[in-house]
Amino acid sequence: MTARTSTLSEAGICNGTALRKATRRVSQLYDTVLAPAGLRGTQRSLMMHIARAGNPTMGELAAALVLDRSALAHNLKPLERDGFVAVVADPDDRRSRRVELTALGWAKLDQSQALWADAQRRFEACFGSAEASALRAALATIASPEFALAFEATDSA
Repeated sequence: MTARTSTLSEAGICNGTALRKATRRVSQLYDTVLAPAGLRGTQRSLMMHIARAGNPTMGELAAALVLDRSALAHNLKPLERDGFVAVVADPDDRRSRRVELTALGWAKLDQSQALWADAQRRFEACFGSAEASALRAALATIASPEFALAFEATDSA
């Protein structure tokens, strides 16, 4: 086996590739179910993070979503354009920006709730409730700052 074919054979065991493929598939499935509400799964997730946090700073929201601030700003633009979120100056620190749901954003979340619940139910019916719970726990571990620190601290040899 040459170095080139050895490298190619590793593609089927790449954790990063497997996660990206699975994420794309789940996003496609949820997007289809959420389409009648006019939201993509990523948009609904972003709005839910904002709703749970109240009115987080851009930095807080980016950290919670494991996104850099420029990617967060890019993802917020359509929601802001459509009137679902507002990005406002922090009253306590004018240099900082906070994100909040508008009344229209809260209404859109309410509209999407039953669709999202249906997507969740369908996912768990196909994958299994216990397996889905274990998957969420594993993914939460992988998304955690502690995992990133442990990964970075692991010897690359």
